[in-house]
Formats: sequence, C-alpha cells, structure tokens
Amino acid sequence: MSQYEEKLRTYIKEHEIDAELLTFNQSTHSVADASAAVGAEPEDFVKSIAMIGPDNQLIVAIVKGEHRASTSRVSKALKIERPRIAQPDEVLEKSGYPVGGTPAFGYEAIFLIDPKVMEKAKVYSGGGSEQALTLMSPEEMKRANGAKIARVRS
Repeated sequence: MSQYEEKLRTYIKEHEIDAELLTFNQSTHSVADASAAVGAEPEDFVKSIAMIGPDNQLIVAIVKGEHRASTSRVSKALKIERPRIAQPDEVLEKSGYPVGGTPAFGYEAIFLIDPKVMEKAKVYSGGGSEQALTLMSPEEMKRANGAKIARVRS
C-alpha cells in the first residue's frame, strides 16, 4: 500500500466516512483503466478535476467519468474569475495526492459536484494513488467534502 493510500485510509477512519478503499495491481489512472480493473461501466466513475482559482485556491470539480469539467461553469457557480486547470505538481502540493489518484475528499479545497453524479447510488473515485479507488455514495461524498452541487460539466 502506498503512502497516499495509507493517508486516505487513515482519513476515512478518523472522519468516519462510509467509503471503501480498493487497491489493485494495475493502473486505475484513467476511467478506462479503472473500469477494466473493477469490471464496472465508465458511468459508475467520477473524476476529480483540479483547478486553481484567482486567489490560488484549489477548486475540485467532480464530474461523471464520461463528462468533462468546464472552467466557465465553475467560474459561474462560484462567481469568480475563470479558474485554470491545475498542473500535476500543483495538485500534489495542494491536495497531498498525485494526479490519477486524487480522491474526491480528504484535503482543503472548494468542492463542486455535478448534479449528474448525485443520480448514482454509488460511484468510484480516486483512491489516493494510480492503483486505488474509493467506492461510496455521492451523498456521503458530499458530506465528506462539504461540496456545493452545481452544474460543472461541459
């Protein structure tokens, strides 16, 4: 288990989050990789798209695996200047997790969840590393990250 997976497992336990941390011997970096590893459909996955706001704040837009996150919709939802997509080193620095494994909770950020995500009973999201996923309900994800529900898909 990587240091990132261990860090997330500890966070889940300490904050009593109803989420299952799943680890694999193969990459779960992309939605295609993750769906192959789990044997689930792409629509069962969510992506955490990291952005940097005008005040250098980390913003995480959570969209279903088949959707793209829109910086203009994030801008509108938060009533801020349009954010930019974060660079991999910024994601690691600000979230404490690498790109490809960034969880949908567990660090300081402004979280936005697209309403389409809330339609699912359970979703898979980043599990801290490129070989891990979390499985949880969107409602629990919202509780865990304090997200605002807003249309952020393009």
